[in-house]
Amino acid sequence: MEHQYGLITGDKEPVPLKSISVTLSINDFVAGVSATLNYENEEEVPVEAIFVFPMDEDSAIYSFEALVDGKKIVAELQEKMQAQSKYEDAMSQGHQAYFLEEDDYSRDVFSCNIGNLPPGAKVGVTLRYVQELTLETDGALRYVLPAILNPRYQLSEQSTNSCFNIKTPIVPLEDLPYTLSMVATITSQHGIESVQSNCSLSPIQYLADDKTSAQVSLAEGHKFDRDVELLIYYSEVHSPSVAVEMGMQDMKPDSLMGAPSAMVSFYPDLPEVKGSRACGEFVFLMDRSGSMKFHLSYQNDSQLRIEAAKETLLLLLKSLPMGCYFNIYGFGSSYEKFFPESVKYTQKTMEEAVKRVKDLEADLGGTEILTPLLNIYNIFSQLFVFTDGEVDDTFSVIKEVKLNSKKHRCFSFGIGEGASTSLIKGIARESGFITGNDRMQTKALGSLKFALNCSVDDFSLSWDMPPGLSASMLSPEQTAICKGQRLIIYAQLNGTMPQEESSGEVCLKYTLQGRSLENRVTFSLQPKTNASFIIHRLAAKSLIQMKDLGSHKTSDGEKEDVLNISIQSGVLSSFTAFIAVNKDLNQPVQGPLAPRVIPRPMTFSNFYGSFGHIEDIVLMRMMENSKSSTKKTNLQKYRKGFGKKVLCLISLQKANGSWELDKDLTKILGTGLKDTKAANPAKDQDPSAWATVLAVLWLHAKGKDVKCEWELLESKAVAWLHDHADSSIPMLVQAAKSFLKLSVIPDVFVV
Repeated sequence: MEHQYGLITGDKEPVPLKSISVTLSINDFVAGVSATLNYENEEEVPVEAIFVFPMDEDSAIYSFEALVDGKKIVAELQEKMQAQSKYEDAMSQGHQAYFLEEDDYSRDVFSCNIGNLPPGAKVGVTLRYVQELTLETDGALRYVLPAILNPRYQLSEQSTNSCFNIKTPIVPLEDLPYTLSMVATITSQHGIESVQSNCSLSPIQYLADDKTSAQVSLAEGHKFDRDVELLIYYSEVHSPSVAVEMGMQDMKPDSLMGAPSAMVSFYPDLPEVKGSRACGEFVFLMDRSGSMKFHLSYQNDSQLRIEAAKETLLLLLKSLPMGCYFNIYGFGSSYEKFFPESVKYTQKTMEEAVKRVKDLEADLGGTEILTPLLNIYNIFSQLFVFTDGEVDDTFSVIKEVKLNSKKHRCFSFGIGEGASTSLIKGIARESGFITGNDRMQTKALGSLKFALNCSVDDFSLSWDMPPGLSASMLSPEQTAICKGQRLIIYAQLNGTMPQEESSGEVCLKYTLQGRSLENRVTFSLQPKTNASFIIHRLAAKSLIQMKDLGSHKTSDGEKEDVLNISIQSGVLSSFTAFIAVNKDLNQPVQGPLAPRVIPRPMTFSNFYGSFGHIEDIVLMRMMENSKSSTKKTNLQKYRKGFGKKVLCLISLQKANGSWELDKDLTKILGTGLKDTKAANPAKDQDPSAWATVLAVLWLHAKGKDVKCEWELLESKAVAWLHDHADSSIPMLVQAAKSFLKLSVIPDVFVV
């Protein structure tokens, strides 16, 4: 029961939307977006409308304007209550008025009132914002234009005023009256390898011979029935960099917007380290609310959210180390847990948990995550949260995570289109671990890998710059970092900038297992000008996110700070709103305001159903994690090939990391049990050692495309082998290579 965004009247009936036009400018890992929505009042009565739309919570909205019958009306950012009063006064006097605000309960939903739109009038509403692009594990930079706005579960009476309560009619997709056009211009000094999307794109057009600039666009006639995703692949994405931006000339030189700002990007090269095999406690908190019965995306070939979560949870269970403790919670209107308290990870407890996970259903009603979260925080644990994010009081959850961030690691994962980025990223930000709401399986296993390793400590950042120049941090203090994670830091440069060409240096220092490490980058101190002040506004957004927990959870002192930052930077917050009034009409608009409806398309999320066996679900995710643009069309071929065998092989692994030598294993290997036993060069030893070497070598040869799904399983297997057949490993590896006719580097068994 998700809502596509659009103009919606005060009576909660949409107004006809004709088209959506998006201009996207991507420079390395920052996107500047201008989105125009074109509407026309074709009726004989005036209209008051509400425009409701989702947006990634990292987006910094800094401009809102309307073009009405050729006249541009630019909104001003003001304190929200003041702006609301001005809007109401203008409405009562018959003036056209425009009001844009952030929802009080979530940073990723916004609403805009458009008042007194006369008969026959046309309006183009334009929003401009900037945001950082997410770096995916495969090196892609990811931009998403959200189309899906899921309703949030209402628990408190206060939340009844939220814009989530809008109801819209459902029509077949072919009857949807509006389309989307999008043109994306991409520039990067590293060179652009490719651009991929979940939607049809025009062929990439390179604008420079060295492929540092390119353009793509959505195919004509696109229906805005799904989130639009772009995956941009550069030749290199892990180079550290510093960009310095000139401040506004009309602002005080030592102010947030007047002083130069720096954006520092680090990619710490953390070495692989081995953590303790007894790695504490892991708690998995899984959403089992009714909305988890919907599909991941709103296409008929996507799996159900609950099945995606179950699949990921099963692989996590298989990847846990012996000696740890674990438990699994399911939540909805109430919550349940597998065990009264966390249990030790053994073959027996793993088998019991796997069986129960396979039987889980989305049958617990609403989405009340706070109560089980409080229960879990009574114990020390590493917490993994899986949810579609449809909670009503996002800020209460984020605040609780923040209060416990010193004692608990918390990893959050969004499930499906429309998952609340405000909740998922808010949890990750406060706990210090950057996760996300897409490619859940890859990120979840990567997070578990990080949790099993030793943590990085003693972060510090130092600056070496000419005399008279210093840097003050605008970003929150970093408390944790994962291998392969990008670290973005904003800083304000104070003092006198050098007139001649000069440079500065910034150094990130940290400690890993007592070993001191550092990353340095040298940068030019000649600030660049940018009309949109992108770095300044992203820095302001970072400051706002640190302090802004909505009108109900923010202290008075931090509310004042947020208000000042928002007004000075022009970046929208919970306590500010954009307001514009058009008083130039020949006469005030008169007459009753009529509601008009923009329907949303019918999607498969309107129906409950099943996707199939868990093997099919895992295979779909394997294909979704592939970079191939033909991944879904190749699913049938993959299912008939090695993908299903990889899954079956994983399912046979024991909790201790070993495999048994039996018919089930040899069937996957494509050998007979008798021949396999005969080829064992260590017949006097436990045959599980021979079976485990065969399984690991086979995974490397046949499952390398989905290695992220079995890296931890392999680590368990190798550790078990060193404990039980250490001196025989070289002999077993050579015999296995010969027997399976494979060429695999045997150093995977080297500790």
